[in-house]
Amino acid sequence: MKYLLLLSLAVFFGCESKNPATPTPAPPVTTVDTVGKFQNPVLPVGPDPWVIASDGFYYVMHTTPNSLRIYKTAAMSRLRAARPVTVWTPPATGPNSRDIWAPELHNIGGKWYLYYAADNNGVDATHRMFVLENESADPTTGTWVDRGQLNLPDNKWAIDGTVLQLNGQLYYAWSGWENDLGGSQNVYICKLTNPYTAEGPRVRLSAPTYDWEKQGFGVNEGPEFLVHNNRVFVIYSASFCGTDQYALGQLAADTTANLLNPAAWTKSATPVFGPYASSGTYGVGHNGFFTTPNGAENWIIYHANAAPGQGCGDFRSIRMQPFTWKADGSPDFGTPASLTTLLKRPAGE
Repeated sequence: MKYLLLLSLAVFFGCESKNPATPTPAPPVTTVDTVGKFQNPVLPVGPDPWVIASDGFYYVMHTTPNSLRIYKTAAMSRLRAARPVTVWTPPATGPNSRDIWAPELHNIGGKWYLYYAADNNGVDATHRMFVLENESADPTTGTWVDRGQLNLPDNKWAIDGTVLQLNGQLYYAWSGWENDLGGSQNVYICKLTNPYTAEGPRVRLSAPTYDWEKQGFGVNEGPEFLVHNNRVFVIYSASFCGTDQYALGQLAADTTANLLNPAAWTKSATPVFGPYASSGTYGVGHNGFFTTPNGAENWIIYHANAAPGQGCGDFRSIRMQPFTWKADGSPDFGTPASLTTLLKRPAGE
């Protein structure tokens, strides 16, 4: 009954259940630290992970419902040894006071920008995107200036925002509702005139159309851009995060195309990563990417649960594994690695 109630609330209120008011402790995880090898997870609690590399370090964030924290590490496979720095806490009340979801850190024009979703005192229907700015070279230091709400076109419910810099233009993609009534979540895109100012129109790139995108209810969320050669991809999460069928889908376009034209994008008919229900890997989704300093290796980070039925709470841990490219230039993520798999550490570690 508790699960049915959670699911019914999620259908009406989007992904409110991503972050329960009382976080559920993550199960103990044993990680083998073998020379040159590691095992997932790299962080035992870490919903909605994000990573960006800069000046020899990786900066990692994930959802913590009541703050924004940044991990700084020179070795992603040893992320759990890093100590997070809390760079922002929400006000007691107001439009960005609760349910701080899926933060992302981007360096644009030599400044750091931190994008996050938040709502007004726990009312999920008020979820919008917000922006912070920092001129420091190291985002764990310096002063974060509040740039306020990102004025996305149509001002509808919005979460999971991300940025693409391509051909001199800034684009913003996010997950949202078509109207103010909830229901299916779609992936939208618009232009930015600067890192904290959006420009219309709001264009829907993807809606849940396949059965594998409608488990629990219809969801396309967590869009992330990935550029390779002359192609740009949007890798997104599909199906309700409270199901074990959470998985990654893919949109693809040419880098020279009009990215605001839905017809420029091709959608994969099948998941490109997951779902996978075995060996401690359930509910695979909400990914990010990084490249090793030598440029030779590409890695995907994502969250997953260690057991079935653990849903959208803090059982989700951060995993990572290398990926390659197919002959057509699209990413080949392979199969989610089990918790017993020994993986070679990223180059340079």
